[in-house]
Amino acid sequence: MRRAWALGWWLLLCLGWAGTTEAGPLRRFALVAGNDEGGADTRPLRFATEDARKLHTLLLRLGGVASGDARLLLDAAPDDFLRTLALLEQESAAARARGERTELLVYYSGHAKDGALRMGGETLDLDTLKHRLAAAPADVRIAILDACRSGRLTRTKGVRRAPAFAIDAGTGREARGLVLLTSSAADEDSQESDLLGGSYFTHHLLSGLMGDADRSGDGQVTLFEAYSHAYARTVADTADSGAGPQHPTFSYDLAGNGDVVLTDLRGLDEGLLVPRSAPPGAYYFVNGAGLVVAEMDKAADAERRLALAPGFYSVKRRMPDRLRIGQAEVRRGSTTVLDESRFRDAPFSDDPVKGVAPLPRPRRTYWTLGLNGGYHSFLDAPTRESLFLSTPLVGLEGGLFHYFREDWRWDVDVSLGTRQATLELPTLSGPRYRYTLLTVGTSLVAEWPQGRWSPFLGARLAYLVARRNFEDTSLPDQFYAVFTPGLVAGLRVRLADRVELTGRARVHYLLYNVDERRSLGYWELGALVTYRL
Repeated sequence: MRRAWALGWWLLLCLGWAGTTEAGPLRRFALVAGNDEGGADTRPLRFATEDARKLHTLLLRLGGVASGDARLLLDAAPDDFLRTLALLEQESAAARARGERTELLVYYSGHAKDGALRMGGETLDLDTLKHRLAAAPADVRIAILDACRSGRLTRTKGVRRAPAFAIDAGTGREARGLVLLTSSAADEDSQESDLLGGSYFTHHLLSGLMGDADRSGDGQVTLFEAYSHAYARTVADTADSGAGPQHPTFSYDLAGNGDVVLTDLRGLDEGLLVPRSAPPGAYYFVNGAGLVVAEMDKAADAERRLALAPGFYSVKRRMPDRLRIGQAEVRRGSTTVLDESRFRDAPFSDDPVKGVAPLPRPRRTYWTLGLNGGYHSFLDAPTRESLFLSTPLVGLEGGLFHYFREDWRWDVDVSLGTRQATLELPTLSGPRYRYTLLTVGTSLVAEWPQGRWSPFLGARLAYLVARRNFEDTSLPDQFYAVFTPGLVAGLRVRLADRVELTGRARVHYLLYNVDERRSLGYWELGALVTYRL
């Protein structure tokens, strides 16, 4: 009954909008915020900040938001939130003064209680935010609030069941051009899912904006389509959960003609095409971390497009008694056509969210090239003061991922360092020399990806070359080379789509046998910036 009432209002709204009239070019501003902390009497959330990151990325990629017009706030305080909102309001006012049509979209995911959003140990009153948005200098203002409590597999955001935050769908006479969407009703819990890696509402909103909500087939996802899609899927997914069904809500006061287009997929060459010939049914797209990133409900004899980001995906189609499982790679700048005929049949285990069993991640081999810098030093003090000097290093490094085994990496590196020093001998008064150290190494490491972070551990074999070139003396130059085995450990962090930063430590064993046999050891600390080829 609640669903029919909500969709009925939206249908009446859309019937009243006959077309689109724009005063000028459209410019969209976005403030996207996520906060995992809700204060001392709450448990941290797992996915609020991650949901914010996903929506921020999607708006830049598909939502017509320029990078300079979007702000992403993670675990920020209310003052930072309002200060950032004020900056966007100023930019929107300036754009309107130039004759541009403007839209302001505000998204928040985090804790809520008693009519206020909880940002860490502080609160932001919901009425204050509503009035602020109502007066914002933008033609259309859209607020999307996903505030819930926390649990285990299905966790709810907040402190107690009631009163949760609520927005009345009233007349909103003072809020002309304002649309408010929330993830649940005033007396309900909103829910997160470990299997989705985010909240149900935001997951279905994102999936809809990528194309699953495009019921008209015109390549545009409107506000009405996105809300209708997120509403239906959220209710369906939470109907049997321990917290009970979750009903997204809305409030609007819009004047003028035409629906608001949130994402425009027309002319987009990048993504996935499910052809008309593919069987109907529910398709699920799973990323390398084993999370469902998008869904699609395909009808018979219908062609569907989904604007998935470049990457490898496991694809699952659910049938009454089994799964059909396949893989797809979305390449940058091109459309991938899904070939369902190459899928294989597989049984599915009891999955309370999707009824499908998780798949192993697809193997994907690729190279990286990077610049490294570090510091080399021996463990033994007399050795590093006279024989092998402590030296800064710079160099190049290449990495081959997932070739030998999934989540294994093979590295080849070369580094060079040099410094001036003085040789102290009892029979010779301090001749000056240049010390040069060259290392060429190869490593095989295993990684344990944790989202953007990937700790790793492995073995390394290096060829170490040390040289002394004496100045203004008759002493001959000295040269020493040896193979040294060792261990390497560190952490790799993804900074952007193809750029990563790695911090690492190495420990090596060296058998010195020139004048006597001595077992020595040395360490290296370094950092590496890489680009994925």
